[in-house]
Amino acid sequence: MKKILIANRGEIALRVMRSAKEMGIKTVAVFSEADRNAPFVRYADEAVCIGPPPSSQSYLQGDKIISICKELGVEGIHPGYGFLSENADFARKVKNAGLIFIGPSAESMDMMGDKLSAKATAKKNKVPMIPGSEGAISDIKEAVKVARETGFPLLIKASAGGGGKGMRLVEKESEIEEQMKMAISEATSAFGNGAVFIEKYASGPRHIEIQVLADNHGNCVYLFERECSIQRRHQKLIEEAPSSVLTEELRERMGKCAVDVAKACNYSGAGTVEFLLDDQMNFYFLEMNTRLQVEHPVTEMITGLDLVKEQIKVARNEKLSFTQKDLKINGHALEVRVCAEDPLNNFLPDIGKLVIYKTPSGPGVRVDDGFEEGMEIPIFYDPMISKLVVHGKDRAEAIDKMLRAIADYKIVGVETTLDFCAFVLKHKAFTSGKFDTGFIKDHFTPELLKPKNSNLDTVAALAGALLFESAKKPLSASLTSDTVKKSKWKTNRLN
Repeated sequence: MKKILIANRGEIALRVMRSAKEMGIKTVAVFSEADRNAPFVRYADEAVCIGPPPSSQSYLQGDKIISICKELGVEGIHPGYGFLSENADFARKVKNAGLIFIGPSAESMDMMGDKLSAKATAKKNKVPMIPGSEGAISDIKEAVKVARETGFPLLIKASAGGGGKGMRLVEKESEIEEQMKMAISEATSAFGNGAVFIEKYASGPRHIEIQVLADNHGNCVYLFERECSIQRRHQKLIEEAPSSVLTEELRERMGKCAVDVAKACNYSGAGTVEFLLDDQMNFYFLEMNTRLQVEHPVTEMITGLDLVKEQIKVARNEKLSFTQKDLKINGHALEVRVCAEDPLNNFLPDIGKLVIYKTPSGPGVRVDDGFEEGMEIPIFYDPMISKLVVHGKDRAEAIDKMLRAIADYKIVGVETTLDFCAFVLKHKAFTSGKFDTGFIKDHFTPELLKPKNSNLDTVAALAGALLFESAKKPLSASLTSDTVKKSKWKTNRLN
């Protein structure tokens, strides 16, 4: 491949382009009208506006993307993550158009994209499964029967789900009917598929995922694990590699199960097999993500591999250049997702302009972003601004380095998750490794992020004094009320 198109936007588009450039591959960007001035558009060798801001009119226009490839002599398409990355129909159309889809086959996606099909495949290969229904359930009486056999609490989950959509926690039998209806409605709205199933809710669960990499010649390896238990609304905020609780023996067992699942669906490229780990250190298969993960940089940090380059090599039909025995864990890596969200307001998205945007740097610090100072955060897409990643010789050093990097990261204009992530990294539950997916519920309230020192009082006092003085001086020499109003932007960054 000498030219590829990146069917995505923002930081992942830029990240893929950089690896392609190092491999001597030309890149083509497609962009919506909202992203016209984005860094990834300027970085690409060629760029084509694909449509209006809504993703349904731009980044999800698969046929239009394929047409652009033909016009520009593109040989392969890298889908990134999100949008069309796990769309089997799109992957099939790409292949039928004579292009290379840099990812697994449509058949592998079909098998793993549906959670019920994935669970059946995993069970056939003797991968540990969470107790629950064998297939989709729509009848309330059947749901009650399965629930009684499974036990409470339990989860009702969308078969085609992701990102926590179509997922409902049920703690007692009287809630089943209402939660079933809500899960089916949400799944139908989000995925066009209302199929749901029941699963036992594991106590004290940790979210552990195994990165796998497979070629087209029967070779498959696991690139160790990532701990992804710090979540809000079933979506990850902090990831690390390796996990602080896995033993070598447990890591090997989980890795073998992940490879078995990948081989069972004839997988090719980079993928992730996700597991729940309960408080008794029992692990259970959750699902397989048939794409590159947002958190892939922490795996790159501890293995020294470039997963995007490996994806491209596999797509070019090359064999893996290493075996499982060649792989070793080097140090510890952490990633925090820097999102334009307000932790003080239930992590609701925040929009606005990046009035000040200064990223941290230094040894072992990596920032994957797609924004620059002065840019607006679009309302049409995921609110993630960047991924801040660090690498240290061990977990303690990685935590210290991340806290320094967070302190050095300056963002003014929108609320972000940076302060929340610093709170987590300092919390004894996190530093001790004794945490699970309920961290926010168990340990966090918005009040804990409010300043405990007198910085805000000092700012208010100074502003008041300056306003008082302004009554004695010409307006041009004083602080205007409008300036005082603007000074409220991100004053919590003072502490």
